[in-house]
Amino acid sequence: MKLYFNVGYSAKVGEKLQLIINDEGAVHQTHAMFYGENGLWKCEVDYFSKSISYQYQLVDERGNLLREEFVPHHLNFPHNYKEFVIFDEWNNKNFPENYLNNKILHNKLNTFKPEKLSVLKKHTHLFRIEAPVYNPNWKIVVFGSTASLGNWDYEKAIHLSQTDFGIWETSLEIPENEYIQFKYCLYDSEVGKVIDVETGENRFTVPNQSKDILQIVSNHYFKFKLYQMYHDAGVAVPIFSLRTQDGFGVGEFSDMKKLADWAKETNLGIIQILPINDTTANYTWTDSYPYAAVSVYALHPQYISLENLDFDLPKDLIEEYQVEKSDLNSLELIDYEKMISGKWKYLKAVFIEGKDKIYKDRNFKKFIKDNELWLVPYSAFCVLRDKYKTPNFNEWKTHKKYIAGKIAPFFTAKSKDYDASMLHAWVQYQLHKQLKDAIDYTHNLGISVKGDLPIGIYRHSVEAWTEPELFGMDFQAGAPPDQFTELGQNWEFPTYNWEAMKADDYKWWKNRFKALEQYFDAMRIDHILGFFRIWRMPISATQGILGYFYPAVPVTLEEFNAWHIPFNFDRYCKPFINDQILWNYFGENVEKALEFINNNHDGTYTFKEEFNTQRKLADFFKKNPGGTIEEQLISLCANVLFLIEERNGQVVYHPRFNVYHTDSYQYLSDWEKKTIYDLYHDYFFRRQDALWYEKAMEKLPVILNATKMLICGEDLGLVPDCVPVVMDELAIVALKVQRMPSENIPFYNPKKASYLNVVTASSHDSSTLRQWWKEDPALTQKYFNQQLIQYGKAPEELDAHLSEMIMKQHLYNDAMLAVFPIQEFLATDKELTNPKMDNERINNPAVFPHYWRYRMHLNLEDLKVQENFNKKIANWVKDSGRM
Repeated sequence: MKLYFNVGYSAKVGEKLQLIINDEGAVHQTHAMFYGENGLWKCEVDYFSKSISYQYQLVDERGNLLREEFVPHHLNFPHNYKEFVIFDEWNNKNFPENYLNNKILHNKLNTFKPEKLSVLKKHTHLFRIEAPVYNPNWKIVVFGSTASLGNWDYEKAIHLSQTDFGIWETSLEIPENEYIQFKYCLYDSEVGKVIDVETGENRFTVPNQSKDILQIVSNHYFKFKLYQMYHDAGVAVPIFSLRTQDGFGVGEFSDMKKLADWAKETNLGIIQILPINDTTANYTWTDSYPYAAVSVYALHPQYISLENLDFDLPKDLIEEYQVEKSDLNSLELIDYEKMISGKWKYLKAVFIEGKDKIYKDRNFKKFIKDNELWLVPYSAFCVLRDKYKTPNFNEWKTHKKYIAGKIAPFFTAKSKDYDASMLHAWVQYQLHKQLKDAIDYTHNLGISVKGDLPIGIYRHSVEAWTEPELFGMDFQAGAPPDQFTELGQNWEFPTYNWEAMKADDYKWWKNRFKALEQYFDAMRIDHILGFFRIWRMPISATQGILGYFYPAVPVTLEEFNAWHIPFNFDRYCKPFINDQILWNYFGENVEKALEFINNNHDGTYTFKEEFNTQRKLADFFKKNPGGTIEEQLISLCANVLFLIEERNGQVVYHPRFNVYHTDSYQYLSDWEKKTIYDLYHDYFFRRQDALWYEKAMEKLPVILNATKMLICGEDLGLVPDCVPVVMDELAIVALKVQRMPSENIPFYNPKKASYLNVVTASSHDSSTLRQWWKEDPALTQKYFNQQLIQYGKAPEELDAHLSEMIMKQHLYNDAMLAVFPIQEFLATDKELTNPKMDNERINNPAVFPHYWRYRMHLNLEDLKVQENFNKKIANWVKDSGRM
């Protein structure tokens, strides 16, 4: 079989295109292309399969890769032809057909059945266009300049068949021997006519006079108008926050069905949740933090419904269960510790009573076999965590180092740990069944679910135990200072060893996305900036302020010399302390401070060796609580100008964040201040961008190509210039929070949002709108006058009318998605508003650890019957074109 490829591309002198054919399980074939007439690059290939996957790439004269397509082309060949001429277009990742043909489309068209394409021997052309159309009544048709294509007559347009989701094809005979111009159109089957023609210039192809060759016109990028593209509105709510009559003091996977019913009533197409992985480290309230999972695969047992297990509760426990359920369900906030201990008590009782049947369950056995790569180490980890009362495997008496062969016996019937291991595996099986059931129910309503992918892994997790080589266990990840906290954030997660991950083509990430894709249709990547660079701290630090960007182009000794900076290690890299600083920090407690600090007898002071890091001080005060100067000592440790990093046997330097705010900086000469200030700005705002762009483009395309989920990136914080460039190139949907603008303006105007954005008024990390309204009256007044265009004095409380106004601002714009926390929906109705406003905050990043315990104050059953409220929301969504 002969394939004749043609693709238009404008290359520079010395550059050329290559065709890469991706045969599954075989080495990729590379074919050089040559430049022909009409700006087309061509090549001829012998091929012997009825389907093909391929990509184009641009190389220089030495063969170095300059640019490549991140999304492969796919073609199927009809059996009755032996030769095909293929006219292609370069395929960009940010073409709508690539990011809109995702799992959400499958849910919207959940009754879709592929149409068959009939290719006859007399046909000369096969037209193929990728166009994900979200309106089930819309079809793609084509018309053009020849009689065979209707002579530009709408009534004679040729209908294409949707042969797969978003793939439209038609095969026909075009006998005219003339240059062919054509366009694709949208046809509404409900009204029976063409309703719009794609924008832009006419497309073209050439005649085909050969009976033995089929010409495939493989087009990309149906030129949609903005209103024709997918737009949706959604609700954001953690699963644990759902309240129903059936719950056990916490939201459960089964409750998602009732949430989906409400979403259907209100025309909302997306349900967005927080991470749902198991975070059980200590069985205390600190485990409520959803971003510190002990496994990136295992689901959290808190979400299990005891009433929907495969086996009933033992009869003698039913009365006790009902009392406990009633008590926990009556609480305004989650009592994490009572809830989780209660669930485990009943889970163990059900498991013990039904053990014989559970062990014989074929579906359970299959679940173990299908998931053994993560399930066996996870179950063993849980057994050992419970046995030694800590998730810190470094403190276990056995199995500190993971060895698969020594863990496998946990799942053999002779092992004393067999029942305990099987219990954890069975709970995961039940969780999977309940979540899958809820997701399937939601999908059948045409509603999609957006999950949340934490950027880091917990330091004492299964992954850190089983694959430590993939992580920087000697470092901690966090975030630099921002509007949430002046000291930065220390999440205490290890960083990633990207070099090790790259070595096996990011298999760890691909497997993780594959697991998430079982349930989710879209994914919010938490802190997507971590794929460009991470804010990392040494283990010796406790505060984020002592971090630096990694990777980064550091400052070297040679550079200090070039800037004529008189570098002195002790002065620049150790806390600078003199008499005045000592007094400023400690006042009358100076004598206490000198127990930790040495007097150098030259007007300066140095921390004693045993207290010279934040971690040493924190550990000391943990063992000796009640110290009145702990906070000041730890803060003084951060009074440095530069942070050190050892790299390839050489020491390099990073300016401390906000170095010009340190006391150390104030005692420099004016000349030193100016030079270090200039170096600081060069480091943070100029020199890093190219490196960070390169690092992101190295990993993100490979990882994202492994999923059919719509990808959204949480891009808040200190955002480098390269981030929006990469996100646009890879069609990663950005997040716009009105009161957290990336520009130097007080508020982001949602009306200015471009298509590839999610707009929202608040997030799980911020206060609710009602709380924010009262935080800073001057800022609220400015918002009231400038953003809401209201005159006069702002009211003290955010009322339902103003809440409604803010919500509508976010609905009526070009952004793909408008997603609102459930609290903001309820704030638009004075009858449904939570009277206890401060109960509604989910997280406060300035407080670590924070207790994540927010619960809706209304049952979902009650919300479902609020007809006027639901109709109001439904009408807003419909009128804004988001359905």
